[in-house]
Amino acid sequence: MKRNYSRRYANEYNIFRYMYQALWCIFVAIPIFWLFYKFEVRGRENIPNKGKFICAANHISYFDPFLVSVAVKKPIAYMAKKELFENGWFFTLNMDLLGAFAVNRQKLEISTIKTVKELTNTNWLLGIFPQGGIRKNYTIEKINKGFAVIAKAAKWDILPISIIGCEKYNWIPFKSKVVVQIGKPISYELAEDDIIDQWGKQVASMSHYQYIETDIVETEQDSKQEFADV
Repeated sequence: MKRNYSRRYANEYNIFRYMYQALWCIFVAIPIFWLFYKFEVRGRENIPNKGKFICAANHISYFDPFLVSVAVKKPIAYMAKKELFENGWFFTLNMDLLGAFAVNRQKLEISTIKTVKELTNTNWLLGIFPQGGIRKNYTIEKINKGFAVIAKAAKWDILPISIIGCEKYNWIPFKSKVVVQIGKPISYELAEDDIIDQWGKQVASMSHYQYIETDIVETEQDSKQEFADV
């Protein structure tokens, strides 16, 4: 029977997965960042000291989840497009052990919403890339409304995060620089469109990207109501 990687349970986010993600960050990600990119984190003072929140960053490379985790220094369960769980058993197993879960980018499904609710019973945060796939065009656009719906339904504030510098992969030591900047938290109590607008403007300002504020991708379902009904 094929496993449903969009449905995760609180007991899966245990000390084993926490250590697996932490070891990846410490022994793989951080050495790569420091050696090839002159890694820098700004704005850690903006990270809330307590409570749940969503880490929402722009998406420019496959390094991004590790960049966000290293910057925030907390275990983060990332939403990942379901196609990534179809790239062979080794890649799928690694995604699973890192705590990622599959999401349909076309709509928010009930299984995804249930997984988010399960995270409320853990010490893990939720990681989302509101633009969906990787975008290297130096533009904040095509923002999926789903992250704002989830924030309001779960009552978690959003921590905007910008990533610049690895739009192109570099394997020459110390040639490039990657900067991860953490912005001011955005309240879930705002209207959905205001959440999207604030996230887009903050990330665009921190990354010096262009923000196209009218280009918002709507979800296909009233996921907020579905969340309440679960």
